Amino acid sequence: MTKNTIYIGLCCCLLSCGAKEEIKQEKFDWYGKEVTVSAYNSVSWQTQGDPNIAAWGDTLKPGMKVVAVSRDLLALGIKHNSMMIIESLPDTFYVKDKMNRRWRNRIDIYMGKDVKKAREWGRQKRFICYALPKDSLVQINKQ
Repeated sequence: MTKNTIYIGLCCCLLSCGAKEEIKQEKFDWYGKEVTVSAYNSVSWQTQGDPNIAAWGDTLKPGMKVVAVSRDLLALGIKHNSMMIIESLPDTFYVKDKMNRRWRNRIDIYMGKDVKKAREWGRQKRFICYALPKDSLVQINKQ
């Protein structure tokens, strides 16, 4: 069994069991990957500029289901507003922010202003599944 088979199986499991939101699966292809998952907050010492404004200009508010992605993951086709499911978490998250260029193979879960919760989360290895519009890999490969 290859890693891709495992990832696809995990994605199917997460989609059928874990995600609370109804996602129109016929419009997306789902891919999986193991990444390091940490957390971040809307506090000035964790960011440059306004801590409530994400890299693509979105305003972040506590309670939003948002992640920041390391920039190397953008090469996989993940982009602004891409849907993402994180192993063992019940919600669908949306990509709204980018991490510092020094990070690789990593996502940060947005935890509002709750620094204690983010520290308790720490750093964990998790499988993620991310949605790409059908045929988007063909467009990426042509570039």
